[in-house]
Amino acid sequence: MTEHTRDTRNDQNARKARDIRNARDTERNGNAGRTRGTGGHGSGAHDVVVVGGGAAGLSAALVLGRARRRTLVVDAGEPRNAPSSHMQGYLSRDGMAPAEFLAVGREEIARYGVELVRDRVTDVTRDGDATRDGDFTVVLGAGRTVRARRLVVATGLQDELPAVPGVAERFGRDVLHCPFCHGWEVRDEPFGVLAAGPASVHQALMVSQWSKDVTLFLHTVAEEELSGQDLRRLAAAGVEVVPGEVAELLVEDDRLTGVRLADGSVHARSALYVAPRPVPRTGLLERLGAAMDETPFGTYPVVDPTGLTTVPGVWAAGNAIGFAEQVVHAASGGYRAAAAIVGDLLMADLDAAVTG
Repeated sequence: MTEHTRDTRNDQNARKARDIRNARDTERNGNAGRTRGTGGHGSGAHDVVVVGGGAAGLSAALVLGRARRRTLVVDAGEPRNAPSSHMQGYLSRDGMAPAEFLAVGREEIARYGVELVRDRVTDVTRDGDATRDGDFTVVLGAGRTVRARRLVVATGLQDELPAVPGVAERFGRDVLHCPFCHGWEVRDEPFGVLAAGPASVHQALMVSQWSKDVTLFLHTVAEEELSGQDLRRLAAAGVEVVPGEVAELLVEDDRLTGVRLADGSVHARSALYVAPRPVPRTGLLERLGAAMDETPFGTYPVVDPTGLTTVPGVWAAGNAIGFAEQVVHAASGGYRAAAAIVGDLLMADLDAAVTG
């Protein structure tokens, strides 16, 4: 490696460290959590309001800010991956803490004049003819009202966990839901899978790629609900099937050690996979009249490849459009939505100039 290369990498590392420190300072000292850029403050009109400050929302805001569009991000501070200490599978960010990822993202959007406010959108209405370019009125929980020409809804979803003592307390640590997110970190340990329905067979089969010691606890699923094909695949994967309801998780020294069934039997396990019921936060989209699609994993808006919903001027991204959107997918979706909005606003302005 040349000295020039070393110097360049050192400079890059120094800038990254400075950015992270600045982001943390913003979080500590910012006006009640507000990050302000060069855009206007208080009530007023924005080109775009982004509802949600996770990976999808921040990615959209970054693209919009760089395109010189006046943008406001409203962040309720409820990221889906908050229980996790790290995120994986995001190229160049593998192993990064979710909170650090968001802090750096907030610092980045502030460079381009994007305003971020910690609040919740309580209502949104469309003004004028819904078939033409128009404004939206967005009401925040603190009482502020803003107007926007376009909306990005990146409100995500909430994971509803099985009501088994210990599951919620350990979720994101040694109670897990995604082997792509956490499988490597617990590889070759004794796994348990807590069945929530017949689809849990698929989860048990998937996690068997990370450990050959997997037990599927049927819990409230009856054995007869499993098909012959299910049982043959489980046997081929070496997955043990244990009937009976799970009563609680056993923890020692702040580590999962086992699963106790209602009959009193104990099975030693150090990682337990569950399949939470996804509850999409799509209330704003429904209020605006967006067409919705019923799926086995929740109700989500109908969108085109850019995230445009059936409501003109309203895009959706991240877990607001599907339960399986990982952080990298959410960031990509936010980028696509923002790029489409930039073009949409430009054409609307040009058409108005031509006809005006």
